Amino acid sequence: MDAHGHAPIQTVGFIGLGRMGWPMAMNLRRAGYELVVRDADRDVERRFTEESGAVSGRDATAFANARAVVTMLPDGRVVQDALLRDGVADVLSAGAVVVDMSSSSPHDTRDLGGELGRRSIALVDAPVSGGVARASDGSLAIMAGADDEASLDRVLPMLNVLGRRVFRTGPLASGHAMKALNNFCAAAAYAALAEALVLGRGFGLEPSTMVEIVNNSTGRSFCSDVVFPNEVLTGRYNTGFALGLLAKDVTIAAGIAEGSGVAAPLCELVRRRWEGAAQSLGFAADHSLAHKDWWDVDLSEVRSGSS
Repeated sequence: MDAHGHAPIQTVGFIGLGRMGWPMAMNLRRAGYELVVRDADRDVERRFTEESGAVSGRDATAFANARAVVTMLPDGRVVQDALLRDGVADVLSAGAVVVDMSSSSPHDTRDLGGELGRRSIALVDAPVSGGVARASDGSLAIMAGADDEASLDRVLPMLNVLGRRVFRTGPLASGHAMKALNNFCAAAAYAALAEALVLGRGFGLEPSTMVEIVNNSTGRSFCSDVVFPNEVLTGRYNTGFALGLLAKDVTIAAGIAEGSGVAAPLCELVRRRWEGAAQSLGFAADHSLAHKDWWDVDLSEVRSGSS
């Protein structure tokens, strides 16, 4: 029993086996958790159960013994459908904990918290940052919000399997707010560096030289340190993070600004830039391609003196 009188969680439901969800669920399985899994793609779900020994949750009743359910899905509306419309919440027993690790809207999270609370099920919002590589090695940064600290304590051992560090952000929905605001910062940094590289062409500056200087100067960011040298300047464009997902997160951040009545003109500008890129290049395009919509320039092919 833990300090709150609860037995340790042994059986975990996991909904959403995409590029992030698959390695996260596999890490939980390797850590000894019994898993019940579901994915919208039945072939993906079947492959995961065959490789891991997990149980299929195609029938919602399979989740009945789960004391925690993790969701890793595209947005909060999909999370609500998976839990409420598809019957998973109806079979969970009182005292179960749902951990939404998706990039959901804070407003959707609060609504879901109310619906689950009426069933005596706790909700923890725990979105992640770090991409597929850190999902695979269990070193994600996790931003966890909860109204019930005891519920967060109960799932903390599980979260420590998935992440290198768990940040307690405050009440329910604060984790999702933090994730959106973090990704707004990342989206702004990408846009600023891409614009600087295009502007530098007129002075004979090569993108690789500019990125190296930025990374040894005050303009350094994750985008300059990782995304541009590894994906943009090489022409690989394969971060594993969809352009549409980043655009969605910046839209959530802009919604937070609007809802709070705070003037945030930069956030709105960045939102328009990424929303336009997603519409032009496609939701599923890698986010490192965004500059091609804004200037139609392949920075991996730019050389000093070229136009």
